[in-house]
Amino acid sequence: MKILVVSDTHGCAERLVSVREKVGEVDALIHAGDIEGQEDYIRNLFECPVFMVAGNNDWGSGLKRELTFRIDDYRIFVTHGNSYGVSLGTERLLDEALARRADICVFGHTHYPTLFSKENVTMLNPGSIAYPRQIGRKPTYGLIGINEKHVASFRIEQID
Repeated sequence: MKILVVSDTHGCAERLVSVREKVGEVDALIHAGDIEGQEDYIRNLFECPVFMVAGNNDWGSGLKRELTFRIDDYRIFVTHGNSYGVSLGTERLLDEALARRADICVFGHTHYPTLFSKENVTMLNPGSIAYPRQIGRKPTYGLIGINEKHVASFRIEQID
């Protein structure tokens, strides 16, 4: 199983076309917010389940601010992260992920790719394909792979 993880597309969702071409077919897409009105466009790009949450720039979108769902053996918590102060650190968000018994926590907001595990929760911020902020400013996205033994792997990739 292959899950594409993105965030902070900020109205530049057409950049997902090159990501889709690079990674091939995916079994699910997770978007951690700041979509800016392109929800339908994104849903139409992918022939798989699409999970999206509202970010701080998604006024009036109708998207939920947070989602918790299962894929395979994994409980996934998705939020944009601004409500948990992720620009200042991930401690509050990790606490919430633990309270929700999440195995994976996907978030965005900082435009900075982040991947680490703590207290049995994998924290994944895919960065931004529109406005990256890390050194080098390369657009990034995340991939979650789940093999036939139900073991998950995680990575962050750059768009060249």
